[in-house]
Amino acid sequence: MSESGQEQGERIVAPHGGSVRDLLRVTAPVDLAAIDPRSTPGLPDAKAIGERRKTWARTQVELIGEELGRQQEMLFAMAKAGSADPARRVLLVLQAMDCGGKDGTIKRVAGAMNPLGLHIRSFGPPTPQELRHDFLWRIRRELPPPGYVGMFNRSHYEDVLIARVGALVPKATWRARYEQINSFERELVDDGVTVVKVMMHISYAEQGERLLERLTDPHKHWKYNPSDVDSRAHWDDYQAAYTEALSRCGTDVAPWFVVPADRKWYRDWAVAHLLRETFDTLGLGYPPADFDVAHERERLAAGGAGTVGTPEMNSR
Repeated sequence: MSESGQEQGERIVAPHGGSVRDLLRVTAPVDLAAIDPRSTPGLPDAKAIGERRKTWARTQVELIGEELGRQQEMLFAMAKAGSADPARRVLLVLQAMDCGGKDGTIKRVAGAMNPLGLHIRSFGPPTPQELRHDFLWRIRRELPPPGYVGMFNRSHYEDVLIARVGALVPKATWRARYEQINSFERELVDDGVTVVKVMMHISYAEQGERLLERLTDPHKHWKYNPSDVDSRAHWDDYQAAYTEALSRCGTDVAPWFVVPADRKWYRDWAVAHLLRETFDTLGLGYPPADFDVAHERERLAAGGAGTVGTPEMNSR
């Protein structure tokens, strides 16, 4: 990294051309084919960050992570103190084709946050119990509690993606789900949930390379699933399904963001900025003390003199 890049790496550098939320937000109609999976919207130029973009971006993710950790702590503290909106929480929804980087993004972006304030859930094929309920039942059960940051690896959108492509339900059923999803997300927002929906957009060629890497490295065999190749054969169908989901469920209260994800380092940088910018809109702060700070300092200096236990206990 150049000397200029090293100096810039000591602080969070603002994205070029506007906020990442503005640059990556999609509006209907969506044309996924027009979004280059190798592009890097918002990334400052080489003059600002140096030639080693990957190293610079990873350093920036670490710095942003520290800020995310501070914001997360304020969110938790405000909920615990019952100040402002005590039900407030943040939910990051990650969707992608197989090998799109959902696990890696969660690992790197959530790394600096306090695990005690995180609520991370992954959704696979529904269980027999889940199939006995409507498709949103299992999602509702895994929503983050007030004050927490939730992260979903896959989500309710699987029910208009794989359910559609795999013909797991009738066409009339999955078509009705778009409006059900919109109503559900409006309900979440009304209940204090800030929803950040990210589709990590990789190319057909990049997916092939990542699948081959999993087959080549014995340490990554556990990541490989033969069904991934079956899904790959329906690539165009999945692109069409994603396009409709993004177009029909990108609302003002719960917009979609498409992150070009062929470059893993850019993907992590972009998602980290999306979360940071989202936190900035929440007006978070540390709640004021509900006790006399000066008096408590005096008590502490005096050796903590005072009664032990509650009045009820001391009256016994």
